[in-house]
Amino acid sequence: MSIALKRTETVSCRSEYDSLARVIVCEPKYMHISEVINETQRHYADQNINKRLASKQHQNFVRTLRAHEVEVIELPPRQEFPEQVFTRDIGFTLDSTIFVSSMGSKIRRGEEIVLKNWLKNKNVRLREINGGKIEGGDVLVDKRTIYVGVSSRTAHSSIQSLRGMIPEHEVVSLPFNPKYLHLDCVLNILSPTQALVFPSAFRKKELDFLAKRYDLIEVSKEEQFSLGTNVLSIGDRKVFSLPVNPQVNNNLRKRGYEVIEVDLSEIIKSGGSFRCCTMPILRK
Repeated sequence: MSIALKRTETVSCRSEYDSLARVIVCEPKYMHISEVINETQRHYADQNINKRLASKQHQNFVRTLRAHEVEVIELPPRQEFPEQVFTRDIGFTLDSTIFVSSMGSKIRRGEEIVLKNWLKNKNVRLREINGGKIEGGDVLVDKRTIYVGVSSRTAHSSIQSLRGMIPEHEVVSLPFNPKYLHLDCVLNILSPTQALVFPSAFRKKELDFLAKRYDLIEVSKEEQFSLGTNVLSIGDRKVFSLPVNPQVNNNLRKRGYEVIEVDLSEIIKSGGSFRCCTMPILRK
């Protein structure tokens, strides 16, 4: 069931870890690998996606979010968008503004129009980024600092445009190995002092930079492939993570996080997990 914003309500996100109050998702009703657009999909292309199982897992994820008092808004799935479940990429919330992405993959272009149409008359401030492609999976927010991955989906020109639009923020460009789809596939911020990272995706320069800012919790090659960094923080040190990543989960628990394990094994075959499947619009 879709939930509409009241005209008096606002959007606000200033981190990846404050208490999650409202989020946009989309059921993977039409999910399938029709055109290989990342390495994970290449691995599962012959097997493809069991849509019924993917939807069942997604519904369980939504129920669990609601059980943790997160308001879930469901965009209507459309058959022409097989990757629409990954709502994180179509936009991102910075402070009280929703920035609409410019999709870097042809197969995903048009998803952002669904978002804009839904947001019409919702009393929400929207901004579009000119200058090329940018997707929300490459954008990590930590208060006044915005980290943006330089990837096959996000261009330097778009990062420069974003920098000019939010001069009050520090916008940090983070190049990483282009074989990995988005920045959140190799990095995720858990708190003001801790982050998950897959070190092999970065040069020493970027790793040293990140290590000065965060206690870096390293993710193995095996658990990076199963989206170990792509967790979702919902506040109060509670984190959604996959049961197939026991090393990540144990490392989080050792550091005092409550790990909420939910199975998204069918959905991750297309290259995204909890963070990819959620577009936060309100964190408190």
